[in-house]
Amino acid sequence: MQNSDIAKRGLVLLGCGKMGSAMLEGWLAGGLPASSVWVNDPNPSDWVQAQGVHLNAGLPESPAIVLVAVKPQIMRDALPTLAPLGNGDTLFLSVAAGITIATFEEMLGDKTPVIRSIPNTPAAVKQGITAIIGNAQVSETQMQQAETLLSAIGQTVRLEAEDQMDAVTGLSGSGPAYVFHMIECLARAGEAQGLAPELAMTLAKATVAGSGALAMQANETPSQLRVNVTSPNGTTQAGLNVLMDEETGLPPLIAQTIDAATKRSRELANG
Repeated sequence: MQNSDIAKRGLVLLGCGKMGSAMLEGWLAGGLPASSVWVNDPNPSDWVQAQGVHLNAGLPESPAIVLVAVKPQIMRDALPTLAPLGNGDTLFLSVAAGITIATFEEMLGDKTPVIRSIPNTPAAVKQGITAIIGNAQVSETQMQQAETLLSAIGQTVRLEAEDQMDAVTGLSGSGPAYVFHMIECLARAGEAQGLAPELAMTLAKATVAGSGALAMQANETPSQLRVNVTSPNGTTQAGLNVLMDEETGLPPLIAQTIDAATKRSRELANG
């Protein structure tokens, strides 16, 4: 990114908490000069202060991108300070949950290029996945710029419509919490079968992490990977008979979980 349009025109990071810092670290490691980054944050960490970026200083006249990473509840106070950059060719890329594109257009002008995105918490270890959708003002070049920036924290996928964001929130946005709870449940079940708590937790964490890595890297589908490890009438089959029950097992439970989270996302978005 050293000689990119972003490096030349500048990038503004509005809010630099955990998510913003994770992205900034990736950009700097990827060659974006610190002198091309402006950070606006009332309480910057010691790490941010040590990076050599412009901190709470005057902004460039026409930055390539403004990345909005403040908490949704302070958005309406923070965003108006950047209103002079609206209705131009500065792209606003939001990672703030629940803030619609229409809200950005209302505050910045309806000719403002806006991309809304939803990353998830594995972004902290650069293993996240982020769904993005842009308004009609966003060019293909700007979509690619956004994907380049967000690749610092993991994968990106494009959505076909903004209303898919609620389902994304229910699945991948909230999904890490479901997986963490599954780890808790596996460990507790191991303890119930006589394993020491620390050993059970180590086994549970490694099993989930390793299985996820295998699912990502293998050429086979998760369904086939499941079949591969399941011997007829063996131990895995005995466990799956419980887990895959269509009335009491994981299929209806996960469906209900995603449905509840998606509905709550819609409620929050509608105020």
